[in-house]
Amino acid sequence: MRTKLYSYAGIAASVVLIAFGIGTVVVGFAGRDTVRDNLAREQIVGTPDSTIPGAKVDTGSEAKAFADVMRKHTLEATGGQTYAQMGRFLDDNGKPTSDEKAAATDPKSGKPVENPLRNMWVTETALTTALNTAYFAEQVALFSIAMGIALLLSGVGFLVLTLKLLWPAGETATASVKSAKAVPATG
Repeated sequence: MRTKLYSYAGIAASVVLIAFGIGTVVVGFAGRDTVRDNLAREQIVGTPDSTIPGAKVDTGSEAKAFADVMRKHTLEATGGQTYAQMGRFLDDNGKPTSDEKAAATDPKSGKPVENPLRNMWVTETALTTALNTAYFAEQVALFSIAMGIALLLSGVGFLVLTLKLLWPAGETATASVKSAKAVPATG
């Protein structure tokens, strides 16, 4: 009785592992395809100095590589300064300053003139964050596929063990003896 319970529990656990494995693989491929479809929809093309010059950025690894190129270009434009290192405003000579009183005044609005390079940095950060997120999402999808395959193989292995080791050996042996007794011996 106890052996049958273990056998059925082993089979049930195997089926659950196999089902989760298949589900995880399907979700992983769907996630990867979503990342790639969304990247392709944006129609980003690699710059001449990128790893994919002139080609469409449509995979997570290409998105990460392009984000690195964007950061390089932005650092070149800002003289190597990041957002936090730049002055918020421009003075009358067009030089960055964080002193609002020293900033040039916009004649139309009367407000201090903002540093356009800081605004460019904000835009670059938003775009590279999106590209890096695409890379991360694709990596999670690939991890899901690998884990799904591992679950699937574990479930199959567990099922084989259950059927070979836990299935009551006495039942198959008894059935074999009964069928041998039922066949009359011929001489």
